[in-house]
Formats: sequence, structure tokens, C-alpha cells
Amino acid sequence: MTLMVRDEADIIGPMLSHHLDQGIDKIIVTDNGSVDGTLEILRGFSDRGLIDLREDPVHRKQQHSVVTAMARDAFLLYGADWVLNADADEFWMPVDRSSSLREALELHPKSLQSFVVPVVDMIGPPAAIGSGLQRLVYRDLRTNAALNKIGLHAHSTPDTVHIGVPDVEIAQGNHFVNLAGSGVEPANALIEVLHFPWRSWHQFERKVRSAGLGYENNPDLNPSPNHHGMQEYRRYKLGSLQPFYVLRHPTSEEFAVGLDNGTFVPEDTVAGSLESPVPDVALDPDLLAAARRLGPVIAATETEFKRMLAAEKEETRSFATAYHETAVHARTLAEKLSALGEELSALERTYRVNVARLEAELVELRQRRAVRWVERVTALRRPRSR
Repeated sequence: MTLMVRDEADIIGPMLSHHLDQGIDKIIVTDNGSVDGTLEILRGFSDRGLIDLREDPVHRKQQHSVVTAMARDAFLLYGADWVLNADADEFWMPVDRSSSLREALELHPKSLQSFVVPVVDMIGPPAAIGSGLQRLVYRDLRTNAALNKIGLHAHSTPDTVHIGVPDVEIAQGNHFVNLAGSGVEPANALIEVLHFPWRSWHQFERKVRSAGLGYENNPDLNPSPNHHGMQEYRRYKLGSLQPFYVLRHPTSEEFAVGLDNGTFVPEDTVAGSLESPVPDVALDPDLLAAARRLGPVIAATETEFKRMLAAEKEETRSFATAYHETAVHARTLAEKLSALGEELSALERTYRVNVARLEAELVELRQRRAVRWVERVTALRRPRSR
């Protein structure tokens, strides 16, 4: 397993312990300049020979190059059969909880080359501080339409497992690799990821701020404006991030309805086996109430703004299309005019040649007539013989 981590002290210990217990042979970890105690936790694992620890303190969102290097080393240094490129908030495990992750991977033939693993977002009540492993105990199965109403684009992108090779390329975000899958996973060894992206307001705000600044510091990266990190960073700079953090966590009434209709499904695998390093601290009730009131209003305003922006883009696109069609028509007319001009020039040249020819013929005709006239006059003047 590879892992690039920054300031994840609230979850990194349980995350590493979980995957070591699941049979991962080696975890290659690059600390990206953590200042919250994460590096010290990592050094504790490294001192016991449990992880291969590296440090890269540059904050320029260089995840692609760093993870690619680790994924290659997984094969070059450790002869990895399978490589999992993970994030600190992910807990990989087999769907069949009676087996281990290692046992599930051993049932996957290497001829697959790579395969996709679904990522399940975990949800629960919001909190000011805390790891939340015993609080975020529901699988979030809300539709994308429901997520859009609360400011989320979609659920997390699936991850990809790949075989160990020396020239693998990992895309920014860890979700895609340059090895195409070939075949079908064994049905008795399916794997999934339980994802804990919003553990507390403190953790979420720090993560959004760090990610946004990282993208700003690297001009070589050009993320889409719709990228969830950039969208959250805009909210952070506008001061509306906290209501959106609260809004994505259902109320107790919404949980009751969702548990009844299957939108939220209890999931205690992590909660029952791992402790939360940071105890939960509830949000201030007044702040929580204000966020609950403001969240829907801000989300609706943002949705309307996006709608207006989309309409403006469509209008601009229509104008651009019309302009393009007009330009094409004008160019066609110009080409026709140019062709007519050339045709007129050719006709003018032909006209001049014909006029010159006719003038020459007229002169010649006049000369002939003059000669005949002289000959007649001469003949008349000549004396007649008697």
C-alpha cells in the first residue's frame, strides 16, 4: 500500500493498524510536511519496521509524481504482486468480512492487471473535533440528486488496485492508473473501501484550506472549477464552508427516514474494531442551529447562481455558435466574391484582347479600302485607248 499524508493525526494510527492487521506486507508512506503530530505517529510505526517512511515537505499538490514513485518502488523494492494507492481516510476491506484483505487479494489472478474498488462514504452527526470512527457509522447511499441539493457533486470516485510493475503511472487523486483491467473479479473476493472524509469541522476546514493552497501554489495543475476541492475552497474563502459542512450531515429526523428507506445503512466494522484517537466534541448548539438555518439558503443561492452561470454559458455558447456560422458564411461569400473577381478579371482581359484584335482588324480593313480606292481613282485617271 502507498500513502501520501499531511496532518491526519486524528486517523492515521487506526488506518495503518487496520491495513497491517488485514495482511498488507508493506506500507510506503510519504509525509507531506505535517505539523499536527502525524509525522511523530508515523515515526513510531517506522521505528518498529512496520512502514517505509519518507518525507516530502513541499506543498504543491505533487501527489501524482510522489504516489507514482511509491507505486513503482512497491514492485522494485518489495516485489509487490498487488498495489493499493490509498488515502489516510480510507479503510480497505473485503466485502466478505470473514476473510482478510490479503486473502481476498490472493484470490485475484494477476492477469486482471487492475480492477476498480467501490468507495463508500461514511456519515453520521457533525462534530467540532474528533476522529469520529464511532460516530460516522452509516453507509451514505443518497442519490446524486439529493447530494446536489446540499452542495455535493457526487459520491467519492472508486479506487483502483493494480499489479506491481516498474513503469506504472498513477493519476492525480490516486483513482486511475495506466494499466487497463482485463477480466472479472472473483465474486467471492470482492473488495470495498469505507471512506471517512468529513470527520470533524476542524479536520474538514484544515483539509480544504491545505488543498486549495496546494493547488494555488502549483501553476502546472489546472483542476476543473467543478472539482470538489476547488468548490470547497471557494466556499472557504467566501466564509460559507461551515454551513455546507453541517448541511451534508443529516439531521436525526433525516436519519430516521433514511434508515427506514435504505438511504442510510448501519456499518460498524471500523467502529467495532478501532478506537478514535481524538475524542468527539460536539459543535456549539447555537452555531449548529445557525448553520442548519443558513445551510439550505446558501445551498439554494449557490444552486441558483450555478443555474444562472450555466444559462449564461449556454447563451455565450449559442452566440459563439452563431458567430462561427456567420463567420463561415462570410468566409464563403468572400471566397465567392474572390472567385467572381477573378472571373471578372479574366473577362476584362478577354475583352481587352478582343477590342485590340477588333481595332487591329478595323485598321487593316480601312487600309485595304484605302488601297482599293486609290486603285480605282488611278484607273479612272488612266487615259483610255481609242
